[in-house]
Amino acid sequence: MSRHIAVPGATGRTGRFVLAELRRRGLTPIPCDRTTDLDVALRRADAVINCAGPFAATAEPVIAAAVRAGIPYLDVTAEIEVVTDTFARHAGAAVPIVPAVAFYGGLGDLLATAALGDARAAEEIVVAYALSSWRPTAGTRATGVVSAQRRGGRRVVYEGGRLDYRDGAAPRTTYEFTTGVRPVVGEFTMADSATIPTHVDVARIETYMTSNAVDDLRADDPSGPVAVDASGRSAQTFHVEVVARTGRVARRATAVGRDIYAVTAPLVVEAAVRILAGEGAAPGVASAGARFDPDDFLGSLDSHALTFGPAETV
Repeated sequence: MSRHIAVPGATGRTGRFVLAELRRRGLTPIPCDRTTDLDVALRRADAVINCAGPFAATAEPVIAAAVRAGIPYLDVTAEIEVVTDTFARHAGAAVPIVPAVAFYGGLGDLLATAALGDARAAEEIVVAYALSSWRPTAGTRATGVVSAQRRGGRRVVYEGGRLDYRDGAAPRTTYEFTTGVRPVVGEFTMADSATIPTHVDVARIETYMTSNAVDDLRADDPSGPVAVDASGRSAQTFHVEVVARTGRVARRATAVGRDIYAVTAPLVVEAAVRILAGEGAAPGVASAGARFDPDDFLGSLDSHALTFGPAETV
């Protein structure tokens, strides 16, 4: 019998990719919009994947509805403050809660866990993103505005074992990816700096984003991604490297693929499928990296959504 998955935010770009991925995997989506009565929709659902941003407004109501329905909750938020709030408020939840199972948040978390191997501590973790371009969706722009307002326009960094805030422009420098040296913006902190420390003892998370992508993000161009194939994916490519360092030992895991919005769908649907099968299904809030074996999880996505480069010593 097909499992039914409720999807708030089903009409957005990521939501549409999630619907398509659910159908591809043989699951039955229950599309939800802002007029849907969640309690009614979730009565016939086996899990809920929240794709409705800004998540500062939607995460808590949808989590509450999932708890009332007794079903797992997953979301695709990149809002750092929402991730930290979710962990703070729902440690004792009676259902599995998995925030930020997306390109930003879940992917970096899984790569960091893979890079660490059996270890659960590191002196420093580096997360470096290289995007060929970044034409953000209207949803990304809207959540960015909300996040900026919540932090008073300050930047977020993970330093000294905690998230902190800084004023001023982020530093620009270069980073040596495996594919070559690229101009980057440093201290480009995303949701993985909130998910990784929930299960890894790390003093510092250093983050980089290629400068061209940051410039695209800040450009006054509301057009968003342009589909170039029947699936709706754009031509945008990504390369993510995560390096975990302890003393003189450094280990790196990588992922490459196409379209940061499209790849979120197989990430979050794979997580939902595994939880419904009993894997990583412990109640309470925990990240993807804490719930799943990262090599097995990311390896299962190879050739479909992304190519995973298992950890290697560098």
